[in-house]
Amino acid sequence: MKFHKKLNKLKLAFITGATKGIGRSTAITFANAGWDLILLSRNMVLMEKLKSELMNTNSKISLVKCDLSNPIEIEHCVKKTIEKYGCPTVLINNAGCAFNGPLVGMDLEQWEQTIQINLTSVFQICSSIIPQMRKNGGLVINVSSHASYNAFPQWGAYCISKSALTMFTKCLREEERSNSIRACTITLGSVNTPLWDSESINSDFDRTSMLSANDVSNTILYMAQQPESQLIEDLTLMPSGGAF
Repeated sequence: MKFHKKLNKLKLAFITGATKGIGRSTAITFANAGWDLILLSRNMVLMEKLKSELMNTNSKISLVKCDLSNPIEIEHCVKKTIEKYGCPTVLINNAGCAFNGPLVGMDLEQWEQTIQINLTSVFQICSSIIPQMRKNGGLVINVSSHASYNAFPQWGAYCISKSALTMFTKCLREEERSNSIRACTITLGSVNTPLWDSESINSDFDRTSMLSANDVSNTILYMAQQPESQLIEDLTLMPSGGAF
């Protein structure tokens, strides 16, 4: 008799950008749902604080300090993480950054950092984790934006990086389908997170009308809980008031 892959597969989620906004909320939501977690951020102090908040969930919480803006650091960091904590069943590439201003006048360093964090780091992390995932299958959820298919003035580099991330996910899905690896995107409208407080962004949007990080994390959990026999290839979540 032929059996399907492990029915009681370990629920282990790897979340990048885990200390703020969507990443932090996703960590809390998954821990409350009984998932063990590998949390990655460059800020160990905030990760330790989050871990202490999750102590009563009975989830195993592992912390990884890594700067995703440094391509040299990523490969070594992720490889050591998998060796130490095991291969995740769900990889959530959430970390991201944004700069707004004229596209052509953008500083080269800002351009490179946007592409590195929003796109190249995802490629690097997947390159390290997916070969291990192939043994038992897994799910990759890449956090994208409606800027991936809409052109917003002053947000050119961000739009470009998210558009490329969406295509990366589609290509990854087709290449890894035969290896029982599913890849999808959650495409988001504006979300009320600390990103809007960063010095790299100038905006005066009404943040009370945006999606909440909790709205997003609950949706990510829903995507992760789909049976292996099906896949939500892309789920678009927008504020009811529309785009900003």
